[in-house]
Amino acid sequence: MPEMPPTPYASEAYLHQLIGKALAANASDIHLRVEKPPGARVRGAMVYFRVDKIRPEDTEAAAHVILGVRGTADMFAKLGEYVTAYDAGTHGRFRVSVYRERAGLAIVMRHIAPQVPTLEEIGAPIAARVLAEVERGLVLITGPSGSGRTTTAGAMIDHVNKTFPKHIVTLEDPVELMHVDEKASISQREVGNDTASYLTGLNAVIRQDADVVFVGEIRDAETLEAAFSVAEAGHMVLATMGTLDVIRTLNRLGSVSKNAREARERIADALQGIVSQRLLPKRDGSGLVLAAEVLVGTPAVRDALRNPEDAPPLKELMEKGVSPFGMQSFEMHLRQLIAQNVITKEVAKAAVAL
Repeated sequence: MPEMPPTPYASEAYLHQLIGKALAANASDIHLRVEKPPGARVRGAMVYFRVDKIRPEDTEAAAHVILGVRGTADMFAKLGEYVTAYDAGTHGRFRVSVYRERAGLAIVMRHIAPQVPTLEEIGAPIAARVLAEVERGLVLITGPSGSGRTTTAGAMIDHVNKTFPKHIVTLEDPVELMHVDEKASISQREVGNDTASYLTGLNAVIRQDADVVFVGEIRDAETLEAAFSVAEAGHMVLATMGTLDVIRTLNRLGSVSKNAREARERIADALQGIVSQRLLPKRDGSGLVLAAEVLVGTPAVRDALRNPEDAPPLKELMEKGVSPFGMQSFEMHLRQLIAQNVITKEVAKAAVAL
């Protein structure tokens, strides 16, 4: 049986060439999967390179390049899934997910902005700036995977960094956006390298004199409870969650206490606001636009959280709280984007149906 030709994916130069072509097409993600050509997500849709299909030895070689000394033979034999960051030189940094599937190893690489964007540059809602400046409590950025949650949180941290002499501690898996101290002092900690888990990092942060704590993602009830405890102790906790909208986020927060009344009280006391967002394709095909739903912890909102049966629906409060609080429902923002000719009605209908 003839030997298989050596895989070009063992060369970092080849991998960087592939990355460069994907970024030239404004790709947000690059996919390497066995039995498919290399793929990229461009303006929300998957497209594929016109090259040979990837073999199992190709993705394994690429994983060795990306993981470097971390990718030991023993690790590859046992690997189910692994998340890390990869520096591709002039092409920037990537969040990389290596995972095993039926045909072999698969790799998904998400491009990270080379510089931390501002809130204005990403089109974040006005309330994001206000929420970034709160002294204590819990602020959540939510949305599905690929909705730009980490970017919005990073822009909020950047705003604090440029504005206030505070100590910011981040807990990330992996560290993505790289912050440089300006007015603030920023300690960026990576789960797996600098701390064992989000939960471990949150339990330790009380002793690190942090004014602001960023949690890369709240994934379980224990981490949620720890985030609430840190917020209740007088710190500002900024975190992301994979929930689709404000109501579903609040339902998830309800698990913070077994007693429903106690849960409502804790949420009403600690929650400063929720920004739930999605990225939608623009009408002109030039990229994606951020559409957001915003809840701010005003006195009326806190009353509604404590006693929902005696208060107006939260959606009504959001729609009436545009000024001066910057609240809005998804439907309000979608209508605005349609009126501005940024998105189509079809895109808006599909977004509402989620």
